[in-house]
Amino acid sequence: MRRSKHPGIFITLEGGEGGGKTTQSHLLSERLRADGWRVYQTREPGGTPAAEALRNLLLFGEAEFCWQAEIMAHMAARADHLAKVIHPALAEGQIVVCDRYHDSTWAYQGYGIGQKKPEVLAFINALRQLVGGEPDLTLWLDLPCEVAHKRIAQRGGKLDRYEGQQAAFHERVREGFQAMAECDLERIVRVDAEPSEAEVQARLYEVVTQYLAQKRGAS
Repeated sequence: MRRSKHPGIFITLEGGEGGGKTTQSHLLSERLRADGWRVYQTREPGGTPAAEALRNLLLFGEAEFCWQAEIMAHMAARADHLAKVIHPALAEGQIVVCDRYHDSTWAYQGYGIGQKKPEVLAFINALRQLVGGEPDLTLWLDLPCEVAHKRIAQRGGKLDRYEGQQAAFHERVREGFQAMAECDLERIVRVDAEPSEAEVQARLYEVVTQYLAQKRGAS
């Protein structure tokens, strides 16, 4: 995928349920700020009032979308997020840390919901090219599905429509992330999400600081 050119750095955290993306996004952002970087932390679907409204509909709404409409709703939220938040922050030279992005649509809607049917994947790819805004670096927090299931059960609370899917769905989602990682080795770094929170954070910080050092050296 073609990367966008901008003064800032766009980092996404991806993966299935229970991998700790939300917590790790926050910890990483705080650590980078402590190092003196300007950081904007955000999430998907969401990040703007309109995108958050679509998030609530997609995750907790009772109505079922056809697969095309579900993908387009995610992309609509993303387009608003890009225009109003991500692009402006990157233009200012900030580091944007985003919890989920394009790869989640590929894995969840393409593999999980769409069962990797060629017409579904082609539809996602076409919209991805149209919306644009490719990340510079993606951290894939990978976790075995059985471990993820135990973590979700321990966490409790109301499940969203993706968390509550059957085990086969989550296996396909993990397969989708793996397929994307194999296609984009330069951008996507797999991080084992099974160790402790502190160990995972240390690895994420190591990957990001190495990347930032390389960017500084190349500039």
